[in-house]
Amino acid sequence: MNWLFKFFPHPDYAAKFSFAVVYALLASVSVRLFYGPGKIYSSGITGIAQILSTLSNRLIGFEVPVSLMLLLLNLPLFFLGWHKIGHKFTFFTGITVVLTSVFMQIIPSEVLSKDPVICAIFGGATMGAGIGYALKNGLSSGGLDFISIAVRKKTGKSIGSISIFFNFLIMIAAGILFGWQSALYSALAIFVCGKVTDAVFTKQKKMQVTIITRFPDEVVHTIQDHIRRGITIIHEAEGAYRHDKQTVLITVVTRYELPLLRQAMRESDPKAFVSIADNVQILGRFYEEQL
Repeated sequence: MNWLFKFFPHPDYAAKFSFAVVYALLASVSVRLFYGPGKIYSSGITGIAQILSTLSNRLIGFEVPVSLMLLLLNLPLFFLGWHKIGHKFTFFTGITVVLTSVFMQIIPSEVLSKDPVICAIFGGATMGAGIGYALKNGLSSGGLDFISIAVRKKTGKSIGSISIFFNFLIMIAAGILFGWQSALYSALAIFVCGKVTDAVFTKQKKMQVTIITRFPDEVVHTIQDHIRRGITIIHEAEGAYRHDKQTVLITVVTRYELPLLRQAMRESDPKAFVSIADNVQILGRFYEEQL
């Protein structure tokens, strides 16, 4: 669909708006079709909005819609995103939150299943796919995503793992207020959501690549033409079988960049030996795109 956005005055903005619509639909479907009927509380600000919406019925006699509560809770967190993450990122996150609130209001609540396990698994997977898709395309679902991204920049931890930690408090609150059975099913949904987020948002997963080649200059030039990554060069490596001279190249890429790396190797040295170590931890500088 990217070709379609070229006809807009600002194609990048049009693309991001379409990504926001996709997330808003997935999140709204998750809440309205799975979390609501299963009495399950979502992760992040959406879960807090659900809890406050339920409490409002007890405290003031009528239920404040989850959609309105979601919008109100996100307002103060926009300031964190504006100053700590990026203006463009925060602006489009605001659009995403507004669209999510609108879709949650207009999508009817349908009972596909009352089994809380089914609702937790499918609701969590749908929500996690939406969050991961949004983050992968430079957006956020708002709320705790702002905090999770800020913490990830400081610690290097994955978005999904950070979200699971923060959302533990939501599970405890749901258990105290609405019963521990609801809390346990919500915990299952939060866990599934976090794992699916990690599976979709591949830009945060780092991989160490070791390349043994006879044509280091061609390989380095081609890789850096495809990917913005530094490369360490080790000269005069020797093969144990033929004792021929090779050059070892070491770099780190994200899983999202792996197809670009494969393409670069096919173009520069298809016979090179390439070893890839998954999920490495980085200490030091590692270039990441601005959100």
